[in-house]
Amino acid sequence: MKLNGCLSIMLKSLFVYGVLGVFLIPAKCDPITVCVEDDSDLRVDCRIKPQPNKITTYEFSWPSGNKELLINSNVTGLPPEPQFKDKSYVTELEPYGYRLTLKDFTDKLPHNTTYMCRVTGEIARVTVEKEQLVPCSAVSVFLKNSCCWVVCLLLFFYHTHG
Repeated sequence: MKLNGCLSIMLKSLFVYGVLGVFLIPAKCDPITVCVEDDSDLRVDCRIKPQPNKITTYEFSWPSGNKELLINSNVTGLPPEPQFKDKSYVTELEPYGYRLTLKDFTDKLPHNTTYMCRVTGEIARVTVEKEQLVPCSAVSVFLKNSCCWVVCLLLFFYHTHG
């Protein structure tokens, strides 16, 4: 009797995780996220995997009319727009990616902005309305990223330890 109950639970679990795997695992996290830090700095995380055997370059920008305004770059010969020159800095993220920080810039943002990052030629974009900027807390960034595989993993742990 106990064996049948255990087998039934295993089959149900296998079915649930199979369905979750088919629908959730292929989803990817957003390669670019935008949030506001506690001190009103704007943070743009760009998680594009660098290409092997190439020098890794990055550029952060946003469009303005028919022009692309360069915020920060490590490409020589590409100076940032004067309004960003002393207001932005970039740090490297682990295991890969770059973080742009714009100091005291959230009150100067356009209403609706497309943030772009380019890492060794590959581009990621995200459009954010100023009113919809989220704080850079771990929970809000997690929910904004919608990394479905993490949700699947949490469901697995809940089910096995519940």
